[in-house]
Amino acid sequence: MEELFELRKHIEQGNYTAAMALLGEMEEMSRDDKINKIGSLIEILILHIIKQQAEQRSARSWEVSIRNALDNIEDINKRRKSGGYYLDKAELEQIIAERYLRALRRASLEVYEGRFDASELAEKIDAEKIRLESLNLIFESRK
Repeated sequence: MEELFELRKHIEQGNYTAAMALLGEMEEMSRDDKINKIGSLIEILILHIIKQQAEQRSARSWEVSIRNALDNIEDINKRRKSGGYYLDKAELEQIIAERYLRALRRASLEVYEGRFDASELAEKIDAEKIRLESLNLIFESRK
């Protein structure tokens, strides 16, 4: 909110250069917030896909978590007025790659009742397949 008061002050004073610079910062803050939210949701998505692959089964609660994550990713990533999406395929792939290890560490606490640490669990799953499935599910949920 502080930024809005500062923006108003710059406009009222006719300092449009400072106002435009502040608008740029605010846009970047908004985008960063969307990226962080989407990243957290992708982490949840990957976590449940890892659990499915590692245990070679699924649970209704995992399916619900996956669906909720996909719905929320779609909601946050979609541009309302101009159409399209904030993050493109390459950016989503990057977030998936960045969040994979976090999701793996979290999954290691849950899969097989936490009997394996992250490195041991990593040997039991196909990381590339999980990353591709995550990306495919995100794009399939757009339909």
